[in-house]
Amino acid sequence: MSVRGMSEQAFLVVTALADEPMHGYAIVQAVEALSEGRVRLRVGTLYGVLDRLVADGLAERDREEVHQGRLRRYYRLTDAGVRALAAEVARMRSNVRAASAVLRAREAR
Repeated sequence: MSVRGMSEQAFLVVTALADEPMHGYAIVQAVEALSEGRVRLRVGTLYGVLDRLVADGLAERDREEVHQGRLRRYYRLTDAGVRALAAEVARMRSNVRAASAVLRAREAR
């Protein structure tokens, strides 16, 4: 994922999972909070992202719990997921530096 980068949705899901294992609805809420309301994941989108992260070894199922008669599946970030998040943050920082330099040069003209 580091060559082309993560989608914004995957980046936000990985970021949400970086602190602690979470279940689907909690991930949806965390993504909305992290994005300041810009990104609202639908359930199908969330589980598509989670399935890809699991397949890529960046996340894994942590546990399952029954809450009010419904099954909650928790996911957690793997060590590879932590490394991928750090690499993505570094890639984004580099892009921001480059874009900021171009904007500063434009403003100076």
